[in-house]
Amino acid sequence: MPTGSILVADDDAAIRTVLNQALSRAGYEVRSCGNAATLWRWVSQGDGDLVITDVVMPDENAFDLLPRIKKARPDLPVIVMSAQNTFMTAIRASERGAYEYLPKPFDLKELISIVGRALAEPKKADARGHGGEDQDNIPLVGRSPAMQEIYRLLARLLQTDLTVMIAGESGTGKELVARALHDYGKRRSGPFVAINMAAIPRDLIESELFGLEKGSFTGATTRNPCRFEQA
Repeated sequence: MPTGSILVADDDAAIRTVLNQALSRAGYEVRSCGNAATLWRWVSQGDGDLVITDVVMPDENAFDLLPRIKKARPDLPVIVMSAQNTFMTAIRASERGAYEYLPKPFDLKELISIVGRALAEPKKADARGHGGEDQDNIPLVGRSPAMQEIYRLLARLLQTDLTVMIAGESGTGKELVARALHDYGKRRSGPFVAINMAAIPRDLIESELFGLEKGSFTGATTRNPCRFEQA
């Protein structure tokens, strides 16, 4: 049987009731409130093993509260939920140290699974940076369930140094996703080099990617830096 105390903050009484019932049935102790001030009081007193909070609260935005929570209790996992289902919402949740971001409406079974995973993981401080972002220049748009999954996945990947392969048919936005990973990730200060392999003749791909030295073959009159050098 799962154990743990969960703090729920949402100004919607219906959502608080649903979460209280679902989490209680799953075996957790639940306390709920409708404002950020009460949530902060509980957290600062050392209450709760996990927090589930809405973004927009009557008295304070959860994104403004999150840094204070992470500073006071860096090992306390915080799950952020929001009806403002945009790419930047997922990014802000990740940058401010949220354990997970869930767009509304969400699946209760998925939420219970995330709660169990968060409570089972070893406690550790979250060292994510709290970088800024431009709300007027959102690289990806869309509120469909499929786009929400992309936002959540990108938010997690932005905090890593992993090599990522993006697959998809022509015109699905692979370069947009790649640019989002670059512009909002740890490599934002470096160059972003896009290569359209389909537009490069087969015989020139090697020199395009790896460059060529002057005189390496007939017609090579100058040194050509490769795309890897540019990157």
